[in-house]
Amino acid sequence: MSRQTLPQVPYLRSVSVNDHQIQRFEAHFPVPSGMSYNSYVLLDEKIAVLDTMDRFFVEDWLRNLEEELAGRTPDYLVVHHMEPDHSSGIQAAMEKYPNLVLVSSAKAFSMMKQFIGDEYEGRRMVVQEGATLPLGKSTLKFIAAPMVHWPEVLLSYDMTNRVLFSADAFGKFGATDVMEDWDDEARRYYIGIVGKYGMQVQNVLKKAAELEIDAICPLHGPVLTPPLDHFLSLYRAWSSYAPEKKGVTLAYTSVYGHTEEAVLLLKEKLEQAGQTVALWNLAYDDIWGAVADAFRYDRLVLATTTYNMGIFPPMREFLQSLTDRNFQNRTVGLIENGSWAPAAAKGMLDCLSAAKGLTVLEPVVTLKSALNEESKEKLDLLARAVLKS
Repeated sequence: MSRQTLPQVPYLRSVSVNDHQIQRFEAHFPVPSGMSYNSYVLLDEKIAVLDTMDRFFVEDWLRNLEEELAGRTPDYLVVHHMEPDHSSGIQAAMEKYPNLVLVSSAKAFSMMKQFIGDEYEGRRMVVQEGATLPLGKSTLKFIAAPMVHWPEVLLSYDMTNRVLFSADAFGKFGATDVMEDWDDEARRYYIGIVGKYGMQVQNVLKKAAELEIDAICPLHGPVLTPPLDHFLSLYRAWSSYAPEKKGVTLAYTSVYGHTEEAVLLLKEKLEQAGQTVALWNLAYDDIWGAVADAFRYDRLVLATTTYNMGIFPPMREFLQSLTDRNFQNRTVGLIENGSWAPAAAKGMLDCLSAAKGLTVLEPVVTLKSALNEESKEKLDLLARAVLKS
């Protein structure tokens, strides 16, 4: 069981599970610190279980739940989000507790039919924005959060204890028994998973601003306790696509090392001028860390080789990952390499054509095979442009 530090609510329990077997979340995002799948139970006069579990941990979750129930029987199972890492225990819970009532959105019940083959007619309560669920001392109030990051998502707010159950919002990569900085893995999680839906997140943040919140209980990662301003301010920046900090992300690919030589020379020039620089070799490093840093900092320099009259495949994947997540309002510098027909700069700009509000710096640095005096001069001019921007 994942024993979390919970807010001071005597009848709130965590029945979460940590996964240290997983290597890639959603078969896509590297998670070297594992993952947590969070479920909670409110042991009030009426008992509400909040969300279930990934399919590999349903039995562990049911044991954790039974331990916390201590012989009592739950009344409600609240489903905030139907993604299978949180909903795979629904069927098992409904079979184990025959009087259990499912509480969720209408869209979630239609998804249950798709995932499970059952919408639980006669054992369900359909709720929407503003609906409440009295439990005794506490009452849950539901908040619609469509496309954060699926269309059926609900949040719930314990009106008595001022606890927000936030579904996938405010989550992070990493198991809760691993001590690590929240910001970096929450940023990588947010940009990778939720990043496309900034407008929808902004709408939810407006709703949250009307609430007095003492704690946030997400479906991944640690429970967030005061001061909450730091977490909220990051979400405001991420969802508005504003850079968090001044700095430069250098993202590159290099086949034989010549493009890398130019990138490292540029990095040296920028750091000597006092700039924060995040360096990412897209062929070898975690591309999602590079994506997160491209959103984190206000400037981005891209460097790659002409390949099949286009750009090297890891660079193409990186740029597609940016535009898929509404990358915008940044300053971009370009370095290309090509031995006989350099075309990488045009290829990178073509990939970024969907990105709004980009400022492309001059000059574009062109290497013909390797650095020479002319391209070194251009690189120095690009460094100055980056510093001025």
